[in-house]
Amino acid sequence: MQNTVTTDRYISFNGIACDAHAQRIVSAIRIRIADSACPTPWKTYFVTKLNETADRGQDALYFVGSQVNAIRELFAHYNDNAALQLLEQVEEECC
Repeated sequence: MQNTVTTDRYISFNGIACDAHAQRIVSAIRIRIADSACPTPWKTYFVTKLNETADRGQDALYFVGSQVNAIRELFAHYNDNAALQLLEQVEEECC
C-alpha cells in the first residue's frame, strides 16, 4: 500500500511545509534587498519590517502572511517568477 500525504491547511497545515517555505521567501527578500546592482524602493520598507518582526518575536510565516502584497511587488520588480510562484503557494496553502 502506498503511503501518500494529503495536504490540508485547515488541519494544522498537515503535509505542508509552511514554515520552511516562509523561510525561503524571507531569504529571497534578504537577497533581493541586498542587491546593490538593481536597487529597489522597497529596500527601506523591508529592512524596517524584518527588524520589527524580529523585535516582536514573530515568525517568518506571520511576516509573509502580513506582507503578501508588498512581497509580491518586490519579486515582480526583479522578475523573480520562482519566488512569486512560491509566494502564491504559501498564500494559498498557509495563509
